[in-house]
Amino acid sequence: MVPGNLLRSRPAGARIAKAMATRTFTVEVEIEDDGRWIAEIVEIPGVLSYGATRREAVASVQALALRVVADRIDHGEANPDLLNVAFLAA
Repeated sequence: MVPGNLLRSRPAGARIAKAMATRTFTVEVEIEDDGRWIAEIVEIPGVLSYGATRREAVASVQALALRVVADRIDHGEANPDLLNVAFLAA
């Protein structure tokens, strides 16, 4: 039997955190000739968004990517265990 103090030595969420899958999406950002910013999620074809500023374009494309992932989970096209999502600026 394991002593009780050893069971409490881990943070409460330690086991859960190890079980969660993390998916990192790459955000590519460019400025167009007309001054608009475009941001694209490399791993999800077609997920791109424009913004007046770099920050606006990135926020918009991240929100769109989350909607697409949620839709894919709803329709059984993605793993529902996908609990951690990270965005990496390219």
